[in-house]
Amino acid sequence: MAAELLRYEKLAGDLEGMIAGGMLRHGDRLPSVRRLAQERRLSVSTVVQALRQLEDRGLVEARPQSGYFVRRAPAARAEPAQRSTPDAAVQVDVTQRLVRVLQAGMKPGVAPLAAALPAPALLPVAALHRLYAGVARRHPKLLEGGSHINMDEPALVRQLVRRSLAWGGPLAGDEIVITNSCTEALGLCLRAVTQPGDTVAVESPAYYLMLQLLETLGLRALEIPTDPRTGVSVEALDLATRDGRVAACLLVPNASNPLGSVMPDEKKRLLAALTAARGVAVIEDDIYGDLHFGSQRPWPIKAFDTAGNVLLCSSFSKSLSPSLRIGFVAAGRYRPALALQKTITSGGTNPVTQHVLAEYLESGAYERHLRSLRRAYERQVEGMREAATRHFPAETCITQPQGGYVLWVELPEDIDTTALHGRAVAQGLAFVPGELFSASGMYRNCLRLNCGNPHTPEIEDAVRRLGQLIGQSESRNALSRQ
Repeated sequence: MAAELLRYEKLAGDLEGMIAGGMLRHGDRLPSVRRLAQERRLSVSTVVQALRQLEDRGLVEARPQSGYFVRRAPAARAEPAQRSTPDAAVQVDVTQRLVRVLQAGMKPGVAPLAAALPAPALLPVAALHRLYAGVARRHPKLLEGGSHINMDEPALVRQLVRRSLAWGGPLAGDEIVITNSCTEALGLCLRAVTQPGDTVAVESPAYYLMLQLLETLGLRALEIPTDPRTGVSVEALDLATRDGRVAACLLVPNASNPLGSVMPDEKKRLLAALTAARGVAVIEDDIYGDLHFGSQRPWPIKAFDTAGNVLLCSSFSKSLSPSLRIGFVAAGRYRPALALQKTITSGGTNPVTQHVLAEYLESGAYERHLRSLRRAYERQVEGMREAATRHFPAETCITQPQGGYVLWVELPEDIDTTALHGRAVAQGLAFVPGELFSASGMYRNCLRLNCGNPHTPEIEDAVRRLGQLIGQSESRNALSRQ
């Protein structure tokens, strides 16, 4: 066994040396498993172990039916540091500014760097069209009725439970509520576990839609420091929840938006135990969990929940189509309260689309689609990161996302991205200013870029022009200080 261990480590070391030395470059195909086994006089299982070790180190990637390829090395640029946050909860007021920013980003001719939307070409739209037609033929009575009591199609619930085996599950079928998108799921959860005026702990920076929901429901936000690699600080959350004033946590632990961080399992385990012991509900947005860049899907916090205290929310809008408007909540012990909120706000979710999604999941097409989609998103994020490295100021810090398709950029301190935004839109450029990811107005020198589109020459040019605008702002600020 020891000799076998040394053999696969030796092969992995040799291949790693060739990658580091430039003998194998990004995109190069490695020799096949069979060829390596024959040439190195190793067993196939030993070669596979070596390649998996390189995959775990982020040096190679497996492509179905194609073999192993050298992965792109991250662009050499520092990541943003975790920032300290205000000690007190604050009222949220971002909606009006955010609406203006998102509307500006959707104008014709504006480069699509703002709203986090996937490129239509990446989505299986034709397959979904065929399924809609088939479901309509096979289930002609689906649109004849509706129910505010029986809202969840058993076929879809069954598929969600089956998929949850890969999340550390399985989930319980009777805790699931099907919703009109992940946004509705998050809103229902907040209504079920909070009252107006309550305090909700959020990551900092936090996804702006979450801040909008808090604002709409009259809730206060307590920003918790968040590391760009490992997610929200459990130590800071421990301190924040000791006095009983935090009613809930609203978190994105897997490929968070905007940082792209993934919490390690041990932090998730600690967070689940801490919040359950203190009666603080955890609302978990796992919409990007399927879009991880690693070799294994990261488990949600829900996988470590033994008290029914975590409400897991997700949807298929980032992976299949934003127009499906199908999400779900695995609500644990809060399921009755959440189902009541669903009943009195929107009733049942479209049964035709529920059946379409159930059939797509059952066919196995979703997992095949995800494998190619994850590779596409990773390439696009890397392409955007490299472009920002080329064109933005040298002091810029850029995240290295572990999933999803957004990029968080921290510019020099004297750059105000809110002021920059107006000039950018006038030149056909868009992004989301950093202050919209903070209830207290932090991150004014930061911005988020959408990487949902292939990195075309047009996208490269948009990043270049945005970099020029940032450079001009730096020059103006330098002159004003003289």
